[in-house]
Amino acid sequence: MSDTITIYSDYVCPFCYLGRQSLNDYQATREEALDIDWQPFDLRSRQRRPDGTLDDSVDSGKDEEYYEEARKNVERLRDEYDADEMSTDLVGDVDGFLAQVASLYVREEYPEQWLAFDEAVFTALWEDERDIGDRDVLADLAADVGLDGEEIREVVDDEDWRDRLRDEFADAREFGITGVPTFVYDGHGARGAVPPAQLERLVEGV
Repeated sequence: MSDTITIYSDYVCPFCYLGRQSLNDYQATREEALDIDWQPFDLRSRQRRPDGTLDDSVDSGKDEEYYEEARKNVERLRDEYDADEMSTDLVGDVDGFLAQVASLYVREEYPEQWLAFDEAVFTALWEDERDIGDRDVLADLAADVGLDGEEIREVVDDEDWRDRLRDEFADAREFGITGVPTFVYDGHGARGAVPPAQLERLVEGV
């Protein structure tokens, strides 16, 4: 049986942050921690230009009613998962594309430091309300976990790494991922910021 859980997510998704809180709670009940196989997903793909920037004139398909319902669900889950430090703002004007380029690079080139960087990105956005679409912020986060900030600042503008990220987005869609977070283990999946007990059932079948 694999000791790795795959997670499709986008840093700007509040439910991805909450899903990780749930996973942390489940991990705390295990004798051996699950490794995380992170897979990127682009929540704003409909608005994404070929150069990676966003075209806000394109309809996202989500109206005010959707965002109000999402906010209520975020607040409910924040309380349920004791995520008191989480901002309840949905940070709709932040783009996670550069953060995902950086995370992909760290995952491939510095796998031992990826989890620390990944958690730092989530914390920066959802607890500290920092703009993770800002190259300086990403460089600072990288330096905080022992990476070369200048290296990260350069890689987020590297078209080869941007293309690799786009390929990963395409792979997620081809695999059938339509929303995040999606947790996958041993051929089975769970979508959304599901509670720790559901993650336990997914992994352990109980």
